[in-house]
Amino acid sequence: MNQDLSIFTLVTQASLVVQLVMAGLLIASLASWTVIFGKIFGLKRVRGDNEEFEREFWAGRNLNELYADAAKRTDGAPMERIFASGMREFLKLRERRVADPGALLDGARRAMRASFQREVDAVESNLSFLASVGSVSPYVGLFGTVWGIMHAFVGLSNMQQVTLATVAPGIAEALVATAIGLFAAIPAVIAYNRFARDIDRIAMQLETFIEEFSNILQRNTGAPPAPAAAHAHASTGFSNTR
Repeated sequence: MNQDLSIFTLVTQASLVVQLVMAGLLIASLASWTVIFGKIFGLKRVRGDNEEFEREFWAGRNLNELYADAAKRTDGAPMERIFASGMREFLKLRERRVADPGALLDGARRAMRASFQREVDAVESNLSFLASVGSVSPYVGLFGTVWGIMHAFVGLSNMQQVTLATVAPGIAEALVATAIGLFAAIPAVIAYNRFARDIDRIAMQLETFIEEFSNILQRNTGAPPAPAAAHAHASTGFSNTR
């Protein structure tokens, strides 16, 4: 009755299959925590960069200057890259002497939408891994538990007398797999729900910016496109007031 039932002993004395299940779950848990911390800092940086660019955008700076700065940076805010893609397409169409205001605006919006989708995909990276860990880990742990209990009862079938002292270690070893499965799944599920909500807010912020910037471009499509030689000077008249 004085058997050592510590977690370490239960793990080391478990069957090979159960140990493999436990090892896989611990690796999945470690990987999910790596993703969780990476997402915490990554989303915080994305929100800060977006807010900084939005303040700069509405501060009244010239749009050409903003575009020139955005074109130089490769690690800017997602909102900045969306702005740069829309501005680039708008200016390109004006250089081609596209006179239809609707065509100018549609081209810029399509470019921003494509950039928006790329940015959302980048922000959502590894989110599906957390969902997989959260949904699959309990079942993997349950598999380890079932296998461990089956293995324990097979061993007990060769005994003449079975008591609680002989049954308890085998069942306890098997139940550790379920505990580790829950240990891996619960943080992953909580983090997934939190990150999904944060990403939805970022996506809404970007969509709002696309609509507001589209309104600015729409106000500037009433005038005929400037000649290519004087294009840089003509486009400096863009107004980005709300």
